[in-house]
Amino acid sequence: MFQDKFSHKFLNKARHHSKSVINWRACLPLTAIIALFWCYAAFSEGTAATPPPLTPEKLQEELHVGLNTLWVAIASFLVFFMNAGFALVESGFCRRKNAVNILAKNLIVFAIATVSFWAIGFSLMFGNGNDFIGFKGFFFSSYLDNSPAIGAAYQGDFTALNWANVPLEAKFLFQLMFAGTAATIVSGAVAERIKFAAFLLFSFFLVSISYAITGHWIWGGGWLSKMGFFDFAGSTVVHSAGGWSALVGAALLGHRYGRYDERGRVRAMPGHNIGLSTLGCLILWLGWFGFNPGSTMDVNPRLIIHIALTTNMGAATGGLAATITAWLYLGKPDLSMIINGILAGLVSVTASCAFINIPSAGVIGFIAGILVVFAVGIFDSLRVDDPVGAVSVHLVCGVWGTIALGLFNQSNKFGANPAPKLGLLMGGSFEQLGIQLVGILAVAAFTVIATFIAWKVIGVITEGIRVSREEEIEGLDIGEHGMEAYSDFMRESDLQ
Repeated sequence: MFQDKFSHKFLNKARHHSKSVINWRACLPLTAIIALFWCYAAFSEGTAATPPPLTPEKLQEELHVGLNTLWVAIASFLVFFMNAGFALVESGFCRRKNAVNILAKNLIVFAIATVSFWAIGFSLMFGNGNDFIGFKGFFFSSYLDNSPAIGAAYQGDFTALNWANVPLEAKFLFQLMFAGTAATIVSGAVAERIKFAAFLLFSFFLVSISYAITGHWIWGGGWLSKMGFFDFAGSTVVHSAGGWSALVGAALLGHRYGRYDERGRVRAMPGHNIGLSTLGCLILWLGWFGFNPGSTMDVNPRLIIHIALTTNMGAATGGLAATITAWLYLGKPDLSMIINGILAGLVSVTASCAFINIPSAGVIGFIAGILVVFAVGIFDSLRVDDPVGAVSVHLVCGVWGTIALGLFNQSNKFGANPAPKLGLLMGGSFEQLGIQLVGILAVAAFTVIATFIAWKVIGVITEGIRVSREEEIEGLDIGEHGMEAYSDFMRESDLQ
């Protein structure tokens, strides 16, 4: 019996092996074809012309460009991660019935920024044109036809970016992150009462038109740049531009229902999760190490680490100043003020981080931390309802940071070129300070007028930019998105 089983098993294996042999033979023609192609490829490779060896100078240049590109890419990724920080700060500072709406805006705004900056904004900002606007290279269309050799200056439609020795695609990626940040600033100031569609339309306008035009004046070789206005990483280009847009939007929307009592006194509307906001602040602090040092677009070790230190000092002293000021002025060291104080310090050193010493960065950040506490109260008294303090942080401290460059900068002492004239408090004259003030006023005037018109036009398209009173009371999560962030929790009984 055992022998029969063994024989049967052996025969089955033999039959299986026989089938495998037949299948393998059936593949012989295909195998022969593959072998012929392999031989042809090997022959072609062997007969191809050997590229000339790289000279030491060429190898060094390629290595330099490669390192620069890697640094710009890493910095871009850090700035992109700031979107998560903004989402957490803003959603934590707002009520839970609007959490989905805040998160949705912060998520989709970067997608909108990507498309609008690629199609229009990058060309208006950096394209060849005149002193007021660029008008070349829409849809990023001509960069492949004009791609330079390694180490050669780009000579296509975006010559304003020739100074950075990296591929044009890397420059676009880095600048895209800044454009997305400007649009995100608006999200918090108009939170809890704006229609989702209206915000989307305004974000497209801001990135593609308003932000791009004023950016061209400063970073695209425009008239402010030629005058000698300096903004190293965006206190005005990004933060003030976003802040002015946010201020106009918040003013036109009006305050949230229930924000003021019958006597006009401010009612507290505390955020639903201060832990999220604290984590968001830390993420933004981290992201700023890409935002400011990355603006070198060059692996300059001394300058990069110097900018990182001035950036960090501004954040630290801003947080300390806000803590002390809130403690003395409000009676308690309010955590929301500490968060905004850190962000205020970061915004304020962004313009001058490459041109100032570390003690100056500490002074600039400290003053910003004081300013932001009082600014929040002033805007509340003016009935400009800004749920997250975005206008106080980005507009007020962006303006202060731009002024501070004219006071504290030490020109190219730390290796940044080109560099502004010496600041007033560093042995210079009023000249640089005066130029900075002109730039602040010009960007303010254009942005306020342009965004006012844009908000009004969008209001016509969307039949008003504000949700109904009933929807606001119920929460935008249900009215705008049909879902809740915390569906297992009991709804707020008072529906503030």
